[in-house]
Amino acid sequence: MPNNKGARMERDLVLSQAYFDRFARISGDHNPIHVDPDYAASTRFGATVSHGMLLFSTVCGLINEFFPDARLDVQDLKFPAPAYADEPLMVVLETKSQPVDGIVHLTTEVLKKDGNRCLQGTCRLKLSQEVA
Repeated sequence: MPNNKGARMERDLVLSQAYFDRFARISGDHNPIHVDPDYAASTRFGATVSHGMLLFSTVCGLINEFFPDARLDVQDLKFPAPAYADEPLMVVLETKSQPVDGIVHLTTEVLKKDGNRCLQGTCRLKLSQEVA
């Protein structure tokens, strides 16, 4: 488990329209900007865009991979840029400090190839006693 200040964890990601559609079925969020390519083409985005919570789910997956026994205690999120179907992305976590009293702070991002952020935030994890 990474626990030193500045440790960076990354995962490449491409979300297809099929991911958007499955997430809509699971979440109940069938907003056409996410699931209707014809409708989305007529919007300012020009194509379907990911649900913000689908992006956050990818962050949670990476957190669980590197911190399997931790509990997400607090998460702050912003979605400054859209993520499009089939767009190459990178999910990034970075530790901000050494764990203190079983708490670790992370920055969380989903980045486009050009460096723009689709998701940015910070989180606080509570490590289990066995991990802390």
